[in-house]
Amino acid sequence: MKAGFVNIFGRPNAGKSTLLNALMGEKLAIVSPKVQTTRHRIKGILTEKDYQIIFSDTPGIIEPKYKLHEKMMQAVKSALEDADVAMLIVDVKENWEECDAIFSALKLKVPAIVVLNKIDLAGKEKTKEAEEFFTSKKYCKGFITISALTGINKKKLINTLLAYLPEGEPFFDGDDISDLNTRFFVSELIREKIYKLAEDEIPYHTAVLIREYQEKTTLVKIVADIIVHRETQKAILIGEKGSMIKKIGMEARKDIEAFIQQKVFLELFVKVKPKWRENEMQLKEYGY
Repeated sequence: MKAGFVNIFGRPNAGKSTLLNALMGEKLAIVSPKVQTTRHRIKGILTEKDYQIIFSDTPGIIEPKYKLHEKMMQAVKSALEDADVAMLIVDVKENWEECDAIFSALKLKVPAIVVLNKIDLAGKEKTKEAEEFFTSKKYCKGFITISALTGINKKKLINTLLAYLPEGEPFFDGDDISDLNTRFFVSELIREKIYKLAEDEIPYHTAVLIREYQEKTTLVKIVADIIVHRETQKAILIGEKGSMIKKIGMEARKDIEAFIQQKVFLELFVKVKPKWRENEMQLKEYGY
């Protein structure tokens, strides 16, 4: 039996969350074309009869601008400390020199597999160049090409990782797919809809707090607060005659029902908490 931690690192929008979901065959990490969607370290537990791999999706590596960013980079740091293998994901269209600088700065103490993503957007020549570039680096012990969106060769990727994982007993029960609770995933699914439906900077100024999660006989009642910085943002999220908040609620409810396999009654409120991204107490309350 092999068991170990495979932690996924990369720049914002390289495709880390899409890859985690594809490997798990389950939507654990929310996905958006906007950068910095992932704020937490999200573990996905994949258990088969002869192995257990605990994948970690980490926030994209950035220069912190405020306390929330610092918390996100702490999640990256903690993932560095318990990895058995690092998966370094690169968007084929990114600047490889910059990616290399970031990966080198991680000072990895474990083997790394470089995963070149979005190869459906590049020719064979470009893919070959990337392989030559990354396989020449000290940290790179393997190189795999994928398109996380159109499909991955899961077996090949898993086998490459297993070669570097230690033998040992499973860390989690076979039924567990994550170490995070349902409330966390519910709040993330609501946040994903804000990323999808709200314009410009608003998603970056919002947090979601689940205030009530009650399992009743026929449905689950969920009450959540969407936290924003300013009254103007609150007005935008509520929309004319409540049109935006209604849309967010409808789309989120569908995804939550699919995730928990139960009927859901979802109530959303928008609350203004100025400068919450800089407030240590509020960041703690919102799960950061």
